[in-house]
Amino acid sequence: MAIKPHFQRYTTRQLWYYIRRAFWILVSWVFISNIMFFYEYLTLKSNGILSSSYDFYSAVMANLIVAVSAGLIGGFITVNLMERWLRRLVFWKALLYLIIAYTITAFLVGSFGAIYITSEEMGIPFYSAEVLNNTLYFFGSWLFIKNYIIWLFIVLITLIILMVNDKYGPGVFPDYLLGRYFRPKHERRIFMFADIKNATGIAESLGEEKYFNFLKDFFRHIAPAIVQTRGEVYQYVGDEVVVSWKMKWGLKHGNAVQCFYNMKKIIAYKAPKYLKRYGVVPEFKVGLHYGTVMVGEIGQIKRDIAFSGDVLNTTSRIQAMCNELDVEILASKSFADIAYNLPKGVKPQPLGKEKLRGKSEEIGLVTYIKD
Repeated sequence: MAIKPHFQRYTTRQLWYYIRRAFWILVSWVFISNIMFFYEYLTLKSNGILSSSYDFYSAVMANLIVAVSAGLIGGFITVNLMERWLRRLVFWKALLYLIIAYTITAFLVGSFGAIYITSEEMGIPFYSAEVLNNTLYFFGSWLFIKNYIIWLFIVLITLIILMVNDKYGPGVFPDYLLGRYFRPKHERRIFMFADIKNATGIAESLGEEKYFNFLKDFFRHIAPAIVQTRGEVYQYVGDEVVVSWKMKWGLKHGNAVQCFYNMKKIIAYKAPKYLKRYGVVPEFKVGLHYGTVMVGEIGQIKRDIAFSGDVLNTTSRIQAMCNELDVEILASKSFADIAYNLPKGVKPQPLGKEKLRGKSEEIGLVTYIKD
């Protein structure tokens, strides 16, 4: 019973994330639709193709109805389904489902605009049999076919952007487009190293294939916690994931620390599934630190954004101290000093200074406790 309230808080945060994403899809698609409409209208008008019977107001309203309907259905339902299929199904099956879902949505959305404009042209209610019968002819017109093809590409581009954004974290895709990291630059970042406890023992008991699926499920389940706290997955190394935050987002609302607690909530909720499937529930420990790193694009065949600096090595060493100090979360005191805006009920607990492996000087360490 103790898990349920936590899970409800998690789902509210996750729901808000999807609502915000759907809102921006809606805004983007309405903007694109209006740009396309007015471009076509001005082109036809400048060439004297439009007749005196052309009803500009009805055409604008029909375009808005279609655009808003597409944005709402696509942003809240269709795009999320398509993204899930692309992640969980083999590519050919996901592509087939994607085209079927898109086609159904295209006919549904197209019918809204067609019924409205047909009703306006005929001067009778939209629910009249004559309006519904004449609307059927719209789906065989060049206008519908053209829009079907154009919007198929727009939907695919939207999915690509969302998947790239999820792969590297919020805000990274625009950085790629703008070439922000084409030349290496210094940047202050927060890093979190999260590592599964007793991974070797679990791997030996499960075997290679089952252990791989165990890791795959773990990384998939904690992904929402990372995305919702504006984190960026830097890399997966065996049973470890390295997460990074830009300073602004990592400190806001205590996101970097909140990420750890969100991960714990998710795994606690999924515990029965792990026990049923693997006979063990993953436990993990994390280390947090911040500092200046060199960041830039690297690689020729497979390009990626890479970080370089002592802060990464230090964060890894901090995480390694969790077992020795018998804690699940450990941070440098310097990080704790600047991360004063903590999640509700979370308090820092100083642990004194420790000498990290490979370091000549001691470093102040802090754990966190939750009421």
